[in-house]
Amino acid sequence: MAEQRLILLAILEARETGHGIDHSSLLRVHAHAYAEQFSIDKGNSYQVLKDASKGLFDRYVTYHDKNPKNGNDRSFHCRWVDKIGYEKATGTVYMRFTADVVPLITRLEEQFTSYEIAQVAGLDSGYAIRLYELIIKWRSTAKTPFFELQSFRQQLGVELNQYKTMSNFKSRVLEPAIKQINENTDITVKYNQHKQGRVITGFTFTFVVKPKAQKATESKRDADTPDMLISLKMTDKQRSAFAAKLSRMNELSTKAKQREDYKQFAERIETELLDEDKQVFYIPYLKKLGFNVY
Repeated sequence: MAEQRLILLAILEARETGHGIDHSSLLRVHAHAYAEQFSIDKGNSYQVLKDASKGLFDRYVTYHDKNPKNGNDRSFHCRWVDKIGYEKATGTVYMRFTADVVPLITRLEEQFTSYEIAQVAGLDSGYAIRLYELIIKWRSTAKTPFFELQSFRQQLGVELNQYKTMSNFKSRVLEPAIKQINENTDITVKYNQHKQGRVITGFTFTFVVKPKAQKATESKRDADTPDMLISLKMTDKQRSAFAAKLSRMNELSTKAKQREDYKQFAERIETELLDEDKQVFYIPYLKKLGFNVY
């Protein structure tokens, strides 16, 4: 759980500083930022952060793909980070994500807003954090697609030999995670189980944004970003031209997906520039390119 918080905070720090995330990035996370973000005692925050980085160094992630030569399914394990460091005098931890993990991290970075990262601050279960990550991607529809059981277990980080019976999986993983999300975040979640005969094969989830959270989000947006959202009006021609320029900026290179060429990256940016929530991210870079956002 502390390791997941560290990853999320590293994403937030990289975004706010504009440094981005790639395999050459030595990311810095400060103890005071960890304490403020996750409401822990500042006196202990450096040690908590240091322990979390050590734990992350020892952990690995499993991912799956297909062999391009024969189409066979493959499973890989790789470390999250290949380098960590400590600077006690300033309460700073340094870390560098492995090359294999960077694409996974940047995809997570695309999915999460700073507001959503703040939401997981109150979650103290790794399963709850992962479930929130999975669910919140479908904020626009408030319902998820079907999650096949075995794949879903892997996404939550449940090992093959853990909670093998459905009753244990529900009582030890799924239901406690949902309870934490409902009590500590901006959404209320319900799950539906799907069966083939009497066997549960997977789950779907529906959720609603809590009224207070909805108002808070709208209030924050009204207070902090109205000029940006109102002023960022682009013609189709401008959007296409600036998307092409953005796709070639070094600062944004880590946002490109694996095997995505400049044209594909530009097309994705052009689509994101239509999304008010994602527009804000591009404003500093548009300014550098000379677009007048005001």
